Amino acid sequence: MNQYVTGAVIKELREKHHFTQAELADKIGVSDKTISKWETGKGYPDISLLEPIGKIFGVSVTELISGNAVKNVNVSANMLRSKFYVCPVCGNVIHSMGEAVIQCHGVMLMPCQAEETDEKHMVFIERVEDEYYVRVEHHMTKQHYISFIAAVSTDRIQMTKLYPEGNAEARFKINGVRRILFYCNKDGLYSMDVMRGIDNKEVSYDDVEERRRLEETAKKLFG
Repeated sequence: MNQYVTGAVIKELREKHHFTQAELADKIGVSDKTISKWETGKGYPDISLLEPIGKIFGVSVTELISGNAVKNVNVSANMLRSKFYVCPVCGNVIHSMGEAVIQCHGVMLMPCQAEETDEKHMVFIERVEDEYYVRVEHHMTKQHYISFIAAVSTDRIQMTKLYPEGNAEARFKINGVRRILFYCNKDGLYSMDVMRGIDNKEVSYDDVEERRRLEETAKKLFG
C-alpha cells in the first residue's frame, strides 16, 4: 500500500472532536509528545494503533489512510446518483449509492466517470413486452469486452455481469428505468438515458429502417 495515515488527518480529526493532544494521547495510550510528532510529520503511528485511533474518531482505518471522511448520509435513496468502482486487478465491480472509500487488492478505487456513448460503444434498446432488451455492439474477446450492463431507476438498480466471448446483451424489467450504463474494460463507463436511446419514439429510433441503418454502421465498424 502506497498510502498511510498523515499527521494532518489526525490533527484535523482531533480538533474536530475537541481533544487536546494530551487527551488523545491518554485515550490511545501514548504520550502527548508522540501525538505532536505525528501531527508535525516527524513520525507515524504504528499500524497496530490505527484501529484504536479510528474507533476514537468514529472512522474506518481505510478512511484514516485515505484522508477522506465518509459521510453516511441518505441521499434521498436516489439510485440515479449511484457510483461504480471497478478493480483494475481482478475486475471486481462495486456499487455505492453515495460517497465511499473502496479498496480492492490494495488499490484505492476511484468512482468511474460515465461518458456518453459513441460510435465505438453503440447501445441499442428495445421494448419487449414489460422488459428492455439492451444490446451493445462491441468486441467480447478476452482482451476487450463489456464487463457489465446496468439499468437504473430512481429507486432500484438491475445489473447483469458479462464475460468475454459471451454476448454483450441483457434484459431488464422496465420498472421506471431511466438510464442504461455499461462498462468497457479498456475504455471505462458509458451511459445513455433511455429516452435518448433506440427506444425513443420521438426521434424515430423505434423506426425499423433507422435501427437497421445503425446496426449496419456498427457491423462495418466491428467487422
